[in-house]
Amino acid sequence: MNVFRLTGDLSHLAAIIILLLKIWKTRSCAGISGKSQILFALVFTTRYLDLLTSFISLYNTSMKVIYIGCSYATVYLIYMKFRATYDGNHDSFRVEFLVVPVGGLAVLINHDFSPLEILWTFSIYLESVAILPQLFMISKTGEAETITTHYLFCLGLYRALYLFNWIWRYYFEGFFDMIAIVAGVVQTVLYCDFFYLYVTKVLKGKKLSLPA
Repeated sequence: MNVFRLTGDLSHLAAIIILLLKIWKTRSCAGISGKSQILFALVFTTRYLDLLTSFISLYNTSMKVIYIGCSYATVYLIYMKFRATYDGNHDSFRVEFLVVPVGGLAVLINHDFSPLEILWTFSIYLESVAILPQLFMISKTGEAETITTHYLFCLGLYRALYLFNWIWRYYFEGFFDMIAIVAGVVQTVLYCDFFYLYVTKVLKGKKLSLPA
């Protein structure tokens, strides 16, 4: 454990809490992509199947359970409890164009050709693009609520901090995972435009919008 991984985990957790509080307090999931949340639930489910086979630490296990539980809670709020507020017309990204190629890539490029390892690799690849339906939805609607942008910022910050975590581990532990690093770089690049707009607009009290 190093400071970059810890702050990255906390940023990730903050993003999830911000999203859940936003939905619960406003009693609305307007502006939230249900498809992105389904993809994140799939990410955590396939990544943390080792909960059934191994124990690393109480912290590790607790975070895994929290991520899985919160992801399914978010999906439940969007598609069940507050379904009437869900904007399915704008949440129209074709997720099969992400899941199918990612699944094929996970089978072809992995560390070990075993079910758990392929599913873990699938989760790494899928996480790198899971935010695309949300960004696509913002580009279609033309703007995003401030609280939603805070959620996206914390999510992007988590991934950026994890890149520094990989650098730290390489120099101080000799650990290097090409799959995780490349996927992390791809995910961080997807957030670059958003980070710029967040700093230049949201932090100045303006609404955020993405170019259509």
